[in-house]
Amino acid sequence: MTSVTTTESDDADMAGQVIGGGTAHSIGSFRFWFADRRWEWSDEVAAIHGYAPGTIVPTTAVLLSHKHPDDRDQVARTLAAMTETGEPFCSRHRIIDTGGHVRQVLVVGDQLLDDDGRVVGTAGYYIDVTESFDQERKTALDDTLPELIEARAVIEQAKGALMLIYGINAKQAFRVLRWRSQETNTKLRALAEQIMIEVAQARGGPLEQRTRFDHLLLTVHERIEPS
Repeated sequence: MTSVTTTESDDADMAGQVIGGGTAHSIGSFRFWFADRRWEWSDEVAAIHGYAPGTIVPTTAVLLSHKHPDDRDQVARTLAAMTETGEPFCSRHRIIDTGGHVRQVLVVGDQLLDDDGRVVGTAGYYIDVTESFDQERKTALDDTLPELIEARAVIEQAKGALMLIYGINAKQAFRVLRWRSQETNTKLRALAEQIMIEVAQARGGPLEQRTRFDHLLLTVHERIEPS
């Protein structure tokens, strides 16, 4: 379901050189249809849970079986509320993969609409926020990507917004921006600029702001004017 196109932005290509090969399974997408309770996982989400591509048919039972025992009830309540209300959601919790390893994940879901605009499910992404980079992959971007210097300020601002909203670190925030750039075939710089424009317009309390930001992050590419 999720793939990286060969026409992704130059900025995202350069960012990928910094992140290196250890991030292929760090972020992936999912869909869930309310009518038949059917899940779709991208290969990346399957890999986060420890499965090879095409070897697992995700179900709610499978999903819950991987949740850490201390987090399972919380996730079950989130799923029940999401199914009942159709509202966007955000959950940070632990999973246990097929190898028995505990992983920290952030799951963000937005409304899945049919052609008539009716809410028929939820679609979003998993972010594996378990820190697993080797020290050599933590080189500052300024040392390796001089081509991004002009765009750095707005990208850093967008990273800061993700860090504040989701409680993740700078490297994880950059991975999210890079993934959305690839997923939507949108230049990283343009994505960051539009995020900051819309963040500046956000109003409401912390919970409302986070819900709006979840929706913003998943749809911001739709409001960028072609260059």
